[in-house]
Amino acid sequence: MTPSAARLPLRLKLFHGLGSVAYGVKDNGFSTFLLIFYSQVIGLDAKLVSLALMLALVVDAFVDPLIGHFSDKTYTRWGRRHPWLYAAPVPLGLAWMLLWTPPADQSYIFAYLVVVAILVRTLVSCCEVPSQSLVAELTSDYDERTSLIRLRYLFGWAGGLLLFFLANTVFLRADAEHKVGQLNPDGYWYYGLCGAIVMVVAVLTSALGQHSRVARLPAVKPQPSASGSVIREILEALRHPAAVILLSAALIAISSAQMAFTIANYLYLYVWQLNETGFALLPWLLLCTVIGAFLLVGPLHRRFGKRETAIVANLFSLVVWATPFVLRYFGYWPQEGSTASTALVFGFLLFSNTAGIMVFVSAQSMLADVVEASYQETGRRSEGTFAAGWMFVQKCGTAIGIGVTGLIVSFAGLPAKAVPGQVDPAVIDRLTIYYISLATLAAIGSTLFLRRFPITRADHEARLAALDAAARIDRDAEGMHP
Repeated sequence: MTPSAARLPLRLKLFHGLGSVAYGVKDNGFSTFLLIFYSQVIGLDAKLVSLALMLALVVDAFVDPLIGHFSDKTYTRWGRRHPWLYAAPVPLGLAWMLLWTPPADQSYIFAYLVVVAILVRTLVSCCEVPSQSLVAELTSDYDERTSLIRLRYLFGWAGGLLLFFLANTVFLRADAEHKVGQLNPDGYWYYGLCGAIVMVVAVLTSALGQHSRVARLPAVKPQPSASGSVIREILEALRHPAAVILLSAALIAISSAQMAFTIANYLYLYVWQLNETGFALLPWLLLCTVIGAFLLVGPLHRRFGKRETAIVANLFSLVVWATPFVLRYFGYWPQEGSTASTALVFGFLLFSNTAGIMVFVSAQSMLADVVEASYQETGRRSEGTFAAGWMFVQKCGTAIGIGVTGLIVSFAGLPAKAVPGQVDPAVIDRLTIYYISLATLAAIGSTLFLRRFPITRADHEARLAALDAAARIDRDAEGMHP
């Protein structure tokens, strides 16, 4: 399928974006509930839970490029991506249910968690990598790709936050036996069932909604890869200079974002001392930041370009988020835990997270534009490989961010079972100084890489014109032969 530069109908964009819900549900579940479920409810040592999740993450990171490569090579009357989108979601739903209903026999629970976590992550990738790959297939337009990706972020965040909200308000409820809802094992079964249904319905509906547009025999049959050339072809695509620059920037930015996500509860509890109301409002505030990024990123790309938007948003996000910590350190902040303090923290978070999301929307849209640059050099369209490369970097960045956060908390000297408001101020100061210092270095590093990204709107449109002219010459040459 050759991507067109024509504007896509809104209906098609919405169906495409819907496919990212499965990734959002998985990501939120792994980040928020899996550790406490297996350690506090099931009884597996927390260090072993973390080790199991790390092993699954490492395996999955190396599986993703293979999924991307083989989806690029798929050649059916339903296209390259749709066979994956129809085959993977139902097994994914079943695997998700298994994750939240472990066996009663505890003797092999660690191995069970490792295997099922790998299975869930692999099946999510079988949905997400082909779905992301469709961005570059559906359109070659510089701005339409941004439009598709911002909808993916909107649906992904919304799906994860919806299940997070339902878990805390419907499924994980306290009862006579369990005073804390997150320790109620029955609630996790319903959480797993609901997540499985949402994942399966979202991916299949997304695939069906795009079927008439992309489920057709590809125009060019990909050459089969010899067993020894698979890795070579993957590396050849990902070694493209523009891809190396962008994925390097993404690795630093994702590591910083994961560090911020992982350390967030420490900051909200011990630095800003949020109460229950503040934590209840937090998911809705985060949803507002996604909506804000969705509304702003398209006009900014049209006005300034993707690279420039990413650079400015990256630095803006850092400055805005660091400001409350700097003001607090020098004594210009309201009393922590007060309504004024919480309102100001939320205000700064609203603008900072909105800008941060725009960085990642911009970067993924920029990566879609590398597809044509690589095609011009290699003669192969590698949408799946680049989408998998992004997910590989995302998972490596996640592991780095989690590891760095553990070091920050350890070096800061935060004691176990610390009570908010009763921690030595010197410990809180070290925690914030270490965190903001590393976040600053990450923002500078990722910005320096982003500045070197070579593909602008003019470059992209010139390349499309050259590829179109070459295709016309080939068609004319073929027409001259009987």
